[in-house]
Amino acid sequence: MSAIIVKNLSKSFEVSRKAKMQTKSNEENLGKEFFAVDDISFEVKKGEIFGFLGPNGAGKTTTIRLMTGVLNPTNGNITILGKDSRTDALQVKQLIGNVPEEASVYVDLSGWHNLLLIGELYGLSKEERKKKAEYLLKQFELFEKKNFKAKTYSKGMKQRLLLSMALMSNPEILFLDEPTSGLDVKSAKIIKEIILEYNKKGTTIFLTTHDMDIANELCHRIAIINKGKIISLDTPENFKVLVQEYQAIDLTVENGLLKNEIEKLNYIKEVQEVNGGYHIIVDDMHNSICEIVDYVIKNNLKIKKLITYQPKLEEAFLKIIERGGSK
Repeated sequence: MSAIIVKNLSKSFEVSRKAKMQTKSNEENLGKEFFAVDDISFEVKKGEIFGFLGPNGAGKTTTIRLMTGVLNPTNGNITILGKDSRTDALQVKQLIGNVPEEASVYVDLSGWHNLLLIGELYGLSKEERKKKAEYLLKQFELFEKKNFKAKTYSKGMKQRLLLSMALMSNPEILFLDEPTSGLDVKSAKIIKEIILEYNKKGTTIFLTTHDMDIANELCHRIAIINKGKIISLDTPENFKVLVQEYQAIDLTVENGLLKNEIEKLNYIKEVQEVNGGYHIIVDDMHNSICEIVDYVIKNNLKIKKLITYQPKLEEAFLKIIERGGSK
C-alpha cells in the first residue's frame, strides 16, 4: 500500500523583482511564472524511509510544504493514506508529523511545557500528555533539562525537541526537512537512531537532506530532484551502480611489480604509476583483487599497500545531476 501518492504536482510563483535580483534573471521575466516544482509524480510506500535529494533551490522544501498543506499546489494531486491533501486537509494533518527546516520551538516555554501544549492541541488527555512527554524527553535525552526554557537549549537540543513535538500525536507519516543540518554529532546521532526506531515500528518517513551519509544509511529509496523535476528515483545501492565505472585500487608491492604485468590481468582498465606504486582502475573489484593476490603469491612478492576505492552515494548524486537523470 502507498502512504503517499503524488501525481503531476506543480507549484509556480510569479518572478518578482527581488527574485530577479537573486537569480540574475532577465528583466523580461518579471511577472512570469517560475515553476519551483514542475509536474512531478512519485509514490512513497507505507513503512519506508523515502529520501528527497537535490541541490539548493531544486524544489525539495517546496515539495514538502505542498505535501504537508503549508502551500497549495498550482496543479496536481497529493494523496496521504488515501485522503486528498486539500479536500481532507484536517484529517491529513491529524495523521502526519512535520518538522520543517526553519521551524522553531516556543522559546519562552520549557521543554516540558512545549510538549504538553502540543499534546493538548492534538486532543490528548492530561494523563496521556504527561506520559508521552516524559517518554519522549527521556528518549531524546532532554529529560534533565525539561524545566529549562527552550531559549537556553542549543541548536541540537531544539531540533530534538522539535522532533519530539512532532511525535506527540503518534503520526503515521513523519515529514522531516533537513533533520540533521548543522547539528552537533550527538544530536545528529540521536535523531538518526530515533528515525530508524520509529520506522521499525511502522512509521513512514519522508525526509529531505543534503547529508549523503544520512541518505545512504537511512533511506530505502531516494528521489533526486533538480530544477523542479525528478530526474531519478531508485535505491542508494542502485544509484551507486551508476558510477561503478570508477572503481580503483592503490597497490604497492615490496619486491617490485611491472606496470605491463598488471595490465595483462583480465579486469584491469588502466594502470597509473603513483608514488612508487600503482593506481589501478578496474572493471570488477572482487575479481581484480583475487587476480592481483594470486599473481603476488605465485611470484613470491609481498604487498605493502592495497587500498580499494568504491563509489559513494555523493558521487552518484553528482553524476546523476551532471547527466540529467539515470541511464
